[in-house]
Amino acid sequence: MRNLYEILGVSKDAPQGEIKSAYRKLAKTYHPDLNPNNEKAAELFKEINQAYEVLSDETKRRHYDQFGEASFQNGCMGNGGFNMDFSDIFGDIFDIFGGGYSSRTANPNSPRRGSDLEKQIILTFDEAVFGVEKEVSISRTEECSHCSGSGAEPGTSKTTCDQCHGSGQIRRTQSSPLGTFVRTAVCDKCEGAGEIIEEKCHQCGGSGEERKNKSINVKIPAGVDNGSVINLRGEGNSGANGGPKGDLYLVVKVKDHEFFQRHGYDIYYKLPISFAQAALGANLKIPTLEGLEDYEIPEGVQTGTRFKLKGKGIQKLNSKSKGDIYFDVQVVTPKKLSQKQRELFEELADHSEEYNIKGKEDKKNIFEKIKTFFE
Repeated sequence: MRNLYEILGVSKDAPQGEIKSAYRKLAKTYHPDLNPNNEKAAELFKEINQAYEVLSDETKRRHYDQFGEASFQNGCMGNGGFNMDFSDIFGDIFDIFGGGYSSRTANPNSPRRGSDLEKQIILTFDEAVFGVEKEVSISRTEECSHCSGSGAEPGTSKTTCDQCHGSGQIRRTQSSPLGTFVRTAVCDKCEGAGEIIEEKCHQCGGSGEERKNKSINVKIPAGVDNGSVINLRGEGNSGANGGPKGDLYLVVKVKDHEFFQRHGYDIYYKLPISFAQAALGANLKIPTLEGLEDYEIPEGVQTGTRFKLKGKGIQKLNSKSKGDIYFDVQVVTPKKLSQKQRELFEELADHSEEYNIKGKEDKKNIFEKIKTFFE
């Protein structure tokens, strides 16, 4: 016999999860039902199962690691063939064999939770920052108002399916080189319901549910951002057999602001100022989320200088604290000058060397004249 680890394509120190994953993949590939009349595939499938039977059991694996093939001869592995629980391994494999086969059974009439819904909700920048109440329109399934979800026309009844006897599934037996497999398939007579409706509801056609449009008022909390998800419990599709409704998930998309840029809970923007304001400093009204606010720009500020307004940003979700506002100064050079403005700039240019010698007094006089023209 080949090395069991080589058969499954795993290393000797592979964890159980890796061994199981490798086995499932190989079992799906070489299963006899997927390879009819293929003796080589059947033999490989047998080897794969033998390898997994040993390596999936820690005791057998330990004996195999210590004694190799001799552990089979000494009876460490047992000689009664395979004794494995295929329900876990082949639960999803059977689905590809006959369309709907499964190794597990379930009561078709047990309550089942409704499916969830997802919808995108678009907010303006201000709505996301400050919160808002919005009306959201959705289409969802609800319990049929005519038959109350039974699927049967009022006044009529349901009978237990005589083919599956109420289980909704039929057991089928199939032989293979490895033994006999028992599978279950959806009952084709009752379509898995376990019951036969004598007269289907004329409004829902027997499904027990109907699609309706509904408007929901949603309170959007302050501070949501792109990609935020709001979960509205019980606002999804109706459940079956008295099961609970699913949930509605609102995925937030926020429109861009023409001025502000958001990063997390902080706000960033560029503040244009004049040449005179940059040189001499100025008390400016700068924008914040709450409106204009006085701010003192120091003299001699350069383009790209960043200022911070602590705690003036966006309120954090489920918190009273806020982010910050950062603004970068951009000194705007005038594109067109009046004759007087040009004369002042020329005077500034003429005095630039003189200013360096004489000091601040001449500088102040010249800049004050310029400032007057740009305010």
